[in-house]
Amino acid sequence: MIPDQIKSEIERSFDNQIIDIKPQSGGDISHAAILTFENQDALFLKWNSSAPEKMFKAEAKGLKLLNEADIDLAIPDPFLVGDDFLLMEVIEQGSSDSKSTFEFGVQLAKLHKTTADQFGLDHDNFIGRLPQSNKKHSGWTDFFVSKRIETQLKMGFDSGKFSAPDAKNLSAFTKNVEQIFPQELPALLHGDLWSGNYMFTTDGKASIYDPAVYFGHREMDIAMTRLFGGFAPEFYEGYNSEYPLTDGFEGRIELCNLYPILVHANLFGGGYIRRALGILKRFS
Repeated sequence: MIPDQIKSEIERSFDNQIIDIKPQSGGDISHAAILTFENQDALFLKWNSSAPEKMFKAEAKGLKLLNEADIDLAIPDPFLVGDDFLLMEVIEQGSSDSKSTFEFGVQLAKLHKTTADQFGLDHDNFIGRLPQSNKKHSGWTDFFVSKRIETQLKMGFDSGKFSAPDAKNLSAFTKNVEQIFPQELPALLHGDLWSGNYMFTTDGKASIYDPAVYFGHREMDIAMTRLFGGFAPEFYEGYNSEYPLTDGFEGRIELCNLYPILVHANLFGGGYIRRALGILKRFS
């Protein structure tokens, strides 16, 4: 199941034989398995033989950046990364209650208090399997329009999913966005925070993984939690107890989610294209 060259590289790096491989489900892009070694250590492996160049290396950097933040979330440590695989810490899934869900919100708010001088990041990465440009900007709206919306529209145009008239509202959209987002400091974001990218551990602590990190507007993360659901009311209560959202957030959710919807349009097409164009028109 695991390509021989990946298995050999892991065994050589750890000087330890793999004696058991348990396939794991749930990944949309990569294969996954828990590996048990001869010394009984266990690690979590993701691999994809057709992964974009540096995809797993960027993910490992993102996990390290999240681990460096002063937060009490379980984030897997990366141990070994190659062109087509990432080997990391195993985190055992458990269950949650209202207290742990509330605390998840508190800890995400603390993550968002981790700030930087500019929006963006010192390296590019990926959201899903699509490239994500993080070239730094001093202002959020410039970054959001040029590095999130324009790049995805161009990608869709180049692939034939969008036509030239579809982008005609971008100039008006850009002017309106400048008036819509509240001014806030850059926040360290998970970047792809939907229900498939978090769980609770056996000790009730929240764990986040599969990041697409950058320093952005914190409403991007919170809006994405609303895109597909899966986050309980206590999560938002905990978040607002630590770092209250600015008034008017409900009216900005669709604007924030234009980016992930464009990503889905480029990945999957269909109704996501119509939904993206509807949001673009609404805010133009």
